[in-house]
Amino acid sequence: MTSAALIGRRTALALVAVLAGRRIAQAAYPDRPVRLVIPYGGGGQTDIVSRLIGDGMAQRLGQAVLPDNRLGAAGDVAAELVSRAPADGYTILSGSTGTLGGVNAALYRNPGYDWQHDLMPVGLFCTAQNVVLVHASLPVRTLAEFLDYVRAHPDSVPYASSGIGATTHLSMEMLLEQAGGLRMIHVPYRQSTQGMTDLLAGRVKARCLGLPEAEPVKTDPNIRALAVTGAARSPQWPEVPTVAETLLGFEAVNAFALGLPARTPTEIVERLSTALNAALATEAVRAGFLRVGADPAEANTPEEAAAFLRRRGERWAALIRRLEIVVQ
Repeated sequence: MTSAALIGRRTALALVAVLAGRRIAQAAYPDRPVRLVIPYGGGGQTDIVSRLIGDGMAQRLGQAVLPDNRLGAAGDVAAELVSRAPADGYTILSGSTGTLGGVNAALYRNPGYDWQHDLMPVGLFCTAQNVVLVHASLPVRTLAEFLDYVRAHPDSVPYASSGIGATTHLSMEMLLEQAGGLRMIHVPYRQSTQGMTDLLAGRVKARCLGLPEAEPVKTDPNIRALAVTGAARSPQWPEVPTVAETLLGFEAVNAFALGLPARTPTEIVERLSTALNAALATEAVRAGFLRVGADPAEANTPEEAAAFLRRRGERWAALIRRLEIVVQ
């Protein structure tokens, strides 16, 4: 055998060894705990549903899925962190239309990442209606009465949200817009649970809140549930009418999905997609979502999730543009 042939053979064998090593490494994924970055604080809606899907996936992945709450900028702090993380599947974003559907790009002039190029969805895991809550001190018992009260007291009724640009904020603004351009005082909270504390105490008079977060206080005598924001009444809140029963055609639903750095290898994306769909097929995970008022997603692909989030995101982005909501 000539020297050139020997070198060529050695090169080929080395290449085969490298490729085999990569396949073994990918097949072993994950071989350590995975971090799930959650954009909002503990006890909030996003935290509740994220931990449910994280626990379900951990059983399929054979590794712990560790929650990491990173608050700020309607999810942008968490999204930027994930966008800059190693693309190895060990840092996952619990995202939404804000971070994975372009809403925050309409809201923030410099979000710190490019949602179309730096991140990619793995799959949807649930949707959740919001519920319009008011403090019992308000002299209203129906959504129509509440809207009439706000109409009679413009720019004087404070309402809480999970932050500027959060779906709970935008849902309330959509409600006010469709009711004729009503005006309230928006009080954004960095920690959603603090907003609930202030509502229960009457320091703010209303808020639009995801059903998973509202579940623990649904029977509290200090608040009244006036309407849910989905197309149909919630099985968990059957006595509460929909907003659409007062404002025809209204719908505002939160969508939750997992995301990764856009350069993550296909094999890892597929592994996580498979684990996500397997978790969604289990009775334990589905029952967990339903128990807190969320609707589990059906099996879906990364491409289907991306298309869904873009469609939903554009609706919220259009509202932001109409109302000229901008955060520096």
